[in-house]
Amino acid sequence: MNNMDLLNKNAIVTGGAQGIGGAVTKKLASNGARLAIWDLDFDLGTKKATALGNGSIAIEVDVSNWQSVQNAYAKTLSEFERVDILVHSAGIAGSNAPVVDYSVEEFKQIIEINLMGTFHVNKVVLEGMRSQNYGRIVNIASVAGKEGNPNASAYSASKAGVIGLTKSIGKELADVNVAVNCVTPAAARTRIFDQMKQEHIDYMLSKIPRNRFLEVEEAASMIYWLVSAENSFTTGAVFDLSGGRATY
Repeated sequence: MNNMDLLNKNAIVTGGAQGIGGAVTKKLASNGARLAIWDLDFDLGTKKATALGNGSIAIEVDVSNWQSVQNAYAKTLSEFERVDILVHSAGIAGSNAPVVDYSVEEFKQIIEINLMGTFHVNKVVLEGMRSQNYGRIVNIASVAGKEGNPNASAYSASKAGVIGLTKSIGKELADVNVAVNCVTPAAARTRIFDQMKQEHIDYMLSKIPRNRFLEVEEAASMIYWLVSAENSFTTGAVFDLSGGRATY
C-alpha cells in the first residue's frame, strides 16, 4: 500500500521561501499537504504560500531566537491545530577562511543559526508530535558535516552538530510513531552560493563524482518520502545526497 499522499497533513518548512526548502514546499503541497512557511524573508514567504494554495501560510521567524520560534509555533497552531511534519532547511553558509583567520563572532553566529536554530525548531514541535503519536522530521545537514570542508569550519561544525542532534532526537522519540532523520546534501546552486568565494564553489564541485551540483528537486523527492507515512521504521538516520562524494 502506498502511504505517500499527504492529504490532511500539516507541515512546517523553515527556509521554505526558496532553495531546497522552497522545492520541498512545492513537492509537499502538490501531494496534498498544507504548509506553514517559516522564513526570515516574510514577503518572499508570503508569495510562496500564495502560489502553493492549500491554505498555506507564511510566518516571519528567526530560528536562532527561541522566543521567535515559540511565537511562530503558536501562530501555526492557531491556524492548523496540529503539526504533522517538520522540514528544517533554514541556515547560512558564512564566509570562507581558515580557522586561524576566522572571525570569532561570525563563527558564533553560524552555530547560533545552523545548530541552535535546529535545536529550537525541533524542540518546539516534539511535545505535540509525541502526544499525537505521529510526526515526521527531516533536518537539512550537509556533506560538509560528514567530511569537513577546508575554509568552512563553522559551517562544517554546525552541520556535524545537526547530524548528532538528529540521531539523539530520533532515539528519544523511537518509542512513538515519530521519525526524525536528516539528509546530507552536496552543494545545490541556491542563493547560499552568494555567501561563498568562487574557489570554494569550484572545490565543492570537484569533490562530487557525478560532476554536477545537486538539483533542489532531487532533494525534495528524497525528503518527500522521509516525511510520508511510508517511512514507518527508519529514524535517527542520515540520508546521503552527495552525488557519490560520501558513501557512508
